[in-house]
Amino acid sequence: MLNVDHLTKRYGPVAAVGGLSFEVGPGRVTGFLGPNGAGKTTTLRMLLGLAAPTSGTATINGVRYRDLRDPVRTVGAALDNDNFHPGRTAAEHLKIMATAAGISRRRPAQVLDMVGLTEAARRRVGGFSLGMRQRLTLAAALLGDPGVLILDEPLNGLDPDGIRWMRDLLRQLAGEGRTVLVSSHLLAEAAQTVQDVVVITRGRLAAEGSVAELTAATSTTRIRTPDTELLMSVLARQQITARLLAPGTVEARGADPDRVARIAAAASVVVLELTRHTENLEELFFDLTSDHTNDRALEVSPS
Repeated sequence: MLNVDHLTKRYGPVAAVGGLSFEVGPGRVTGFLGPNGAGKTTTLRMLLGLAAPTSGTATINGVRYRDLRDPVRTVGAALDNDNFHPGRTAAEHLKIMATAAGISRRRPAQVLDMVGLTEAARRRVGGFSLGMRQRLTLAAALLGDPGVLILDEPLNGLDPDGIRWMRDLLRQLAGEGRTVLVSSHLLAEAAQTVQDVVVITRGRLAAEGSVAELTAATSTTRIRTPDTELLMSVLARQQITARLLAPGTVEARGADPDRVARIAAAASVVVLELTRHTENLEELFFDLTSDHTNDRALEVSPS
């Protein structure tokens, strides 16, 4: 379990992360999303002990990273795909890491096979493409067979086949009971990769929950009716947020369409058309992180 509790990081007067709290559990792929400058990388660095928080805590299984008894076998992290010596081969790079961590010499070949780099094992890393570097970074994170994986932008630089491969591998690893946290700005691809999301903006939590539940909670019902004022009035009395989307069309947010239809019928509102609009992850992301979004986080409890 990853637990971030009221985590704050200040650089002088600037709060890169401000009072951030969320949890990530095992068995699912969780997307850590936010616009550039939202505080994602700073949060991950504090979680991995690379930066000290100003206040709050970031723990792994209830323990700070620096206090883990065997961090290599507990957490695998991939924050930077440019920390290789260009003159070394992929196999040499992993063997050095394995030796330093006391890991079996057989493990580098196993993880190279897992990430599809067996044929490139004896190639110098300086000639690797960005996508190949991403795979090698992931291989290094898997060396200790950790129960937790923390990956920063693992889809970056991958072609469509590589993205599909990464998606399948991450879900396979989560299916084995690991905790997988993936930072990404490729929203369309993240939507097909992750099952849960933590969305932050300006260093604060904007939303937390499963993709399905969050999109359902932010879905809208659109009603075409000549009785717009009456409908908006009766919806307001039922504490349903509604607005006039266009002349003759009312939009109700976060309400079940069946409930809206029953309320309209009870008030004798003429309904010409009623449709449900569910946001995809990209729409949800921009809605949650836009400038007009208020500071209150949207949280959906697991069903």
